[in-house]
Amino acid sequence: MTVPDFGFELIGTDRTARRGRVTTAHGTIETPAFMPVGTAGTVKGLTPEAVAETGAEILLGNTYHLMLRPTAERVDRMGGLHRFMNWPKPILTDSGGFQVMSLNSLREMTEKGVTFRSHLDGSKHELTPERSIDIQRMLDADITMVLDECTPHPATREQTASSMALSMRWAARSKQAFVRRPGYGLFGIVQGGIYIDLRHQSVAALTGIGFDGYAVGGLAVGEGQEIMFQVLDGTLPALPEDRPRYLMGVGTPSDLVGAVQRGIDMFDCVMPTRSGRTAQGFTRRGKVNLRNARHQDDPRPLDAECRCSACRSYSRAYLHHLFRSEEMLGPILLTWHNLTYYQDLMAGLRQAIAAKGLDDFAAAFYEAQALGDIPAL
Repeated sequence: MTVPDFGFELIGTDRTARRGRVTTAHGTIETPAFMPVGTAGTVKGLTPEAVAETGAEILLGNTYHLMLRPTAERVDRMGGLHRFMNWPKPILTDSGGFQVMSLNSLREMTEKGVTFRSHLDGSKHELTPERSIDIQRMLDADITMVLDECTPHPATREQTASSMALSMRWAARSKQAFVRRPGYGLFGIVQGGIYIDLRHQSVAALTGIGFDGYAVGGLAVGEGQEIMFQVLDGTLPALPEDRPRYLMGVGTPSDLVGAVQRGIDMFDCVMPTRSGRTAQGFTRRGKVNLRNARHQDDPRPLDAECRCSACRSYSRAYLHHLFRSEEMLGPILLTWHNLTYYQDLMAGLRQAIAAKGLDDFAAAFYEAQALGDIPAL
């Protein structure tokens, strides 16, 4: 079977919002798209079949965690991450940089890369741009991310500029190390903190190197939604229109809607899965805490418009009981629901862009979220 080239097709627009399609070695991804996070080769609590049922077309895997356990070499011997975890669809892997940078006292960074000690057993490891790219190749990621330094927030302009410049040098080394294969792509990561001129410098450096897609990194780290949107407004017009745009680590449903309006194509975030494990459900009327006592006698589904198994078959009272009883089925069902909600939101955004009705869709979304959840009578 012939493997198609990696590519991005811009199908339609609604002002700055984009409706597109990414082609990879393991299938296509309709955009705007949300990628569930499968950190260690699994979306916590769900089978790959259940994740696919939510509508997800691509997952995110984590280089840092997989290189430590079970190791990229072992995954490679087992046929790659798709076969290892039984997910035949596309996979994007992050570079491991975010996790390594968060180790603080356990890491040491130089121009060459980062030396760190494992949080599991204290063993010493080195992550360079070349090593990160090679790990992601062994994992068989359809989309590989360059290694970058995740600039902390807040940071001075001088600190941010120095960090961004290092990331650009690492991006060039990552591009050189990447092995070009049909259907596989490499994304650069735009850095520069909250400083628009530094973001433009980063875009110029990355487009000069040339990548298959461009991610916006260093946001959703405490700057707040308003500043995040300001950075996107200032950055996205500088990016090539014929390449996918990926906003890393974002976010809430309102983050997704606002970022799509500004021209983002791809997202990932732990929020729907992590919230599902802590009794927080996302619905068309806002967020719901299923530990709240007002749900204990409520026969209604969590979201009457939702197609997921949790909403089709179980009541709020039952979900409340599962969490209060610390039964594992509670997090499983709520994770299933949250991911379905996120995928349905993305499908709605895609349809709205295609119909040139995104403003109306967004207005209805914000109105419903503002109304909030209605208690049972």
